[in-house]
Amino acid sequence: MTDVRVAGVGLTRFGSHPERTGRDLFGEAALRAFEDADVDRADVEELNYGNFMGALAEHQGHQAPLMAEAAGVRCPATRYESACASAGVAVREAVRTVAAGDADVVLAGGMERMTNLPTDEVTEGLAIAADDLFEVRSGVTFPGAYALMANAYFDAYGGSREDLAHVASKNHANAVPNEYAQYRKEVSVAEAMDAPPVAEPLHLYDACPITDGASAIVLVSAEYAERHDLDAPVAVTGTGQGTDRMALGDRERLARTPAADDAADAAYADAGVEATDVDVAEVHDCFTIAEVLALESLGLFEPGEGISAAREGITTADGDLPVNLSGGLKAKGHPVGATGGSQIAELTRLLRGDHPNSEHVPNAEVGVAHNAGGTVASAVVHVLEVAE
Repeated sequence: MTDVRVAGVGLTRFGSHPERTGRDLFGEAALRAFEDADVDRADVEELNYGNFMGALAEHQGHQAPLMAEAAGVRCPATRYESACASAGVAVREAVRTVAAGDADVVLAGGMERMTNLPTDEVTEGLAIAADDLFEVRSGVTFPGAYALMANAYFDAYGGSREDLAHVASKNHANAVPNEYAQYRKEVSVAEAMDAPPVAEPLHLYDACPITDGASAIVLVSAEYAERHDLDAPVAVTGTGQGTDRMALGDRERLARTPAADDAADAAYADAGVEATDVDVAEVHDCFTIAEVLALESLGLFEPGEGISAAREGITTADGDLPVNLSGGLKAKGHPVGATGGSQIAELTRLLRGDHPNSEHVPNAEVGVAHNAGGTVASAVVHVLEVAE
């Protein structure tokens, strides 16, 4: 197997860009990735592109060729769809392609454009990532579904809304210095507690925003990096994917996410590391309870212990295990088809030392990214390490 290096990363600012097209957003992210990588576009052998609701938001299917054109590459291009884990899956397949020796250079990432639609249409569009027959037709939305998961967690292990408010406050604080974040403002625990309810026990600051944005990653083989004298010190050393039953009503437990358990186990085994080796993490906090569930699936905390991690300061920027130094989906934003690539970009910058929050993890060598689709019916986990 070939070592896979992250040669370059590119992001747009996450936020509201209703006047821009999806291809424009992805083209910007790709441009930044190529500039960061110092890789010739002509060397790209494949494009792996993640997108979830482009057919609804832009009335545009068959997006991969458009994005290849926008990125300035001429190569086989494929769109990957796995709800909010779309870009994570795209990156995973790119990693596997390079590791197998089938390509030396692959461009991966994703894009989502959402703010051009009214909120009710976005909510309806996102809902197709749930089970239409047994959930959507009964009126289930994702805030409601994650509220069910939060209540199940509280019933099984304890915890409170205040614990979740600490997660929200932490991630908003982390987003303040991040130039790509949608909400660069602090939110106190008291403000999070006083925010209006969305679906009990989840309130406004427990939910991620509606977001436009794009991410792009240039992955190369170690041999290519050496031949071209690239500065690519971060490697993707492990990747894993898992799947669970789609409908919550068909699951044995709502307070655990087995798809992420399986993805984490596979990624750690692939990398030859353990959860105790992880120095920093970017996890899928579409709702604050999702961060808690992710931490436990990643093995960073035992079941029932993740809920107090932010309140106790363990996962804050100055804690022993900083989580979501980018601001997470909660504050950086969640353009669903781009998020999995964004997490890889943020971890890469953190491990290279050029992220605005790198000062909080100056000696970090191992990072983990957790990307989930729907109510974690799909999950992708990647391990990144400083290779040189």
